[in-house]
Amino acid sequence: MKSKLYILLFAAIIFSAFSCKTASKLYEKGNYDEAVELAAKKLQKDPGDVKLLDIIQSSYRYAVNDHESRIRNHAESSNELKWEWMYAEYVSLQRMYEAIYRVPSVYELVKPLDYSGYLVTYSEKAGDVRYDRGLSFMQRYDKQSYRNAYREFQAALRFKPGNRDALQKLNESYEYAVTNVVILPMQQQGGFVYSSYSVGGNNFDDQLIRSLQYNTGNEFVKFYSAWDARSQQIRTDQVVDMRLASFNMGRYRDYRTSRTVSKEIVVKEIVYKPDSVVREYAKVFADIITTRRTLNSDARLEVHVKDNQDRWLWSDLVNGHHDWSTEFATYTGDARALSESDKQLIDRRREFAPTESEITKCLLDQISADALNRIRNYFNRI
Repeated sequence: MKSKLYILLFAAIIFSAFSCKTASKLYEKGNYDEAVELAAKKLQKDPGDVKLLDIIQSSYRYAVNDHESRIRNHAESSNELKWEWMYAEYVSLQRMYEAIYRVPSVYELVKPLDYSGYLVTYSEKAGDVRYDRGLSFMQRYDKQSYRNAYREFQAALRFKPGNRDALQKLNESYEYAVTNVVILPMQQQGGFVYSSYSVGGNNFDDQLIRSLQYNTGNEFVKFYSAWDARSQQIRTDQVVDMRLASFNMGRYRDYRTSRTVSKEIVVKEIVYKPDSVVREYAKVFADIITTRRTLNSDARLEVHVKDNQDRWLWSDLVNGHHDWSTEFATYTGDARALSESDKQLIDRRREFAPTESEITKCLLDQISADALNRIRNYFNRI
């Protein structure tokens, strides 16, 4: 029993020494805020630790001096963002106050100042500045300025959560900042037909629009189908016009090569005695015809982006390819001339080419994925 008591006592001493040492190191490095918060946390468990009490008093005194010095410097600045800089300093001061407040005995000893009133005052001032900056940006009447205004109103709401005026202007600036893009139904050129296949159970356009809406990559760009834009009366800023310029379903192409193989075989064997055998040899021949069958298909999609005045802003070509091949062989002549590898090639089961529907699916999936990335990358840059 005594041994367990000694172990617990020893562990407590070590823990206390380690805690003090850590807070002490923070203090020595000038990290006064962290030293205060760590010492306060440790003092919750051991309010009578003399060394930690000394550290928290000294750290708090130096921390307050540092923050108040910076507050005075910011107050003299002509920068309009000085209020939020001062607010940040008061946040740090209030955090130390709350850490000490949780330990009543330490609170009575250190007597920290409650800065909550300053937080209210300076958050109001900082929020007002951000709000006014947002209004100034909105008066420039261009997309980038509306986006800047949106950011300013977001900042204003961080200082003044729920403020109705800031919320209203936030929504208003976003409506002007956003670029509404309408994806027109893909057009076909020429006499080919692809519509017997639809991507993922839905048509090409719907799949593309859903993918763009799910991950636009740019919060200030929104994508709509032509039908949605009309039904919701969405202001159209830009239009994506896609045209399937070509869709070539390949034809079989056979490339044949031939080679002659030969082998010496035993054609006659005469046994005179068990240990006396006479064999007669002859050479046999076979011609192997190898056919390599290929099927190459391709498609090309033209992508154009226009503004609401029908002016072209960007164009690109998206190409898709589907290549299939197989190889098989036949022979004429004497089968005894064939090697094992020749026999395997000849006996290989012939592969059937993919169907037109399968090729169409592959090509449309390919150009859909490529077009998606290119369109998304373009609108990420605006």
